[in-house]
Amino acid sequence: MKKVLIPVTNHATLGDTDQANGTYAPELTHVVHVLKAQGIGYELASIQGGQVPLYGTDAEGDEVNRQMLEDAELQAKIANTLSVSELNVSDYDAIFYPGGFGLLSDLATDEQFATLAATHYEAGGVIAAVCHGPAALLPITLSNGEPLIGDKSVTCFTREEEIDFGTISSIPFLLEEAIARKAAQYRKVQPWQEFVIEDAGLITGQNPASAHAVGVALAQHLKTH
Repeated sequence: MKKVLIPVTNHATLGDTDQANGTYAPELTHVVHVLKAQGIGYELASIQGGQVPLYGTDAEGDEVNRQMLEDAELQAKIANTLSVSELNVSDYDAIFYPGGFGLLSDLATDEQFATLAATHYEAGGVIAAVCHGPAALLPITLSNGEPLIGDKSVTCFTREEEIDFGTISSIPFLLEEAIARKAAQYRKVQPWQEFVIEDAGLITGQNPASAHAVGVALAQHLKTH
């Protein structure tokens, strides 16, 4: 069985505010929903391990999110993530980073996960990320000293979407700008439209609306490689 490692944040607030945050649930649930339907296994991990914070658990009209949050297997994994120190990255065929503002405060600078991801990618693994998930790509440096995204076309949550969402003044840094400075090419479409880019084993989606399509692209990659 193919297996996907899903690193998630331990950071429970939006930046330095007291606003509850963490991983944005629909970006996790929609991808896990696709993986389960395709018979692909998954594991959740975080820097510290243990219970991880989620928000968006009550997303209105999102039946997939509601169903998956009631899934006993997923509930157990959210309550007891593996810590980064417990991981053997060679056990996994892919790495997927769901979004949520929380990871801007930990995975966006974490060297342990970045090192695992570089090893995974250079061994032929695929990496996927959606919305703010691409923040976790920023610290990934390959063995040649180049950034993972240095020769790639990448998308992520946009400045316009931050403004629409009312978070532009609370975020630790503007992800679009950070990605655009480091990636070979940064691309985006109109706010809140589905948009996914695949480039040399890296799959990125712009926003929550892109989560399902990222899951489909990831499952497709795993089935053909």
